[in-house]
Amino acid sequence: MKWRAATGVMCDKRIPLKVKGKFYRVAIRPAMLYGLECWAMTKAQVVRVEVAEMRMLRWTCGKTLAERIPTGVFRAELEVGTIINKLREERLRWFGHVRRRDETTPRRRADSINVDGIRRRGRPKMRWEDRLAKDLIELGLLEDMTSDRTAWRTRIRVEY
Repeated sequence: MKWRAATGVMCDKRIPLKVKGKFYRVAIRPAMLYGLECWAMTKAQVVRVEVAEMRMLRWTCGKTLAERIPTGVFRAELEVGTIINKLREERLRWFGHVRRRDETTPRRRADSINVDGIRRRGRPKMRWEDRLAKDLIELGLLEDMTSDRTAWRTRIRVEY
């Protein structure tokens, strides 16, 4: 809905691409990412978000998919990073926030709850903790690093 409200600005050829990119980073992308830091997104959901983002970026630049222009060109023109990297940053930011909280807060107590029983047969569904562990490994981070907020923030920061 945010994209549809902003198409007048984003599709106007008189507005410079740099301004459109900044508007996208400030208004549209946060609306797309709202609440996603608490999900364990599946690959299909990740692909859908990436496709939606690239459609918006192409439309902003006034190009179509038929012109076969690489995605990196649009990202460079608009100075926009990938939405998945931004999502990872938001997920790790939320994780750091929760880890710095007191042990008695309801969210921290909910993390320590163990459910008895067995999981279903087959491949287990991706949980938020599993996705978080992969993110930490990809960036070479440890859970103990969250105590220093400024250092944590600089380590998880994405370029755009």
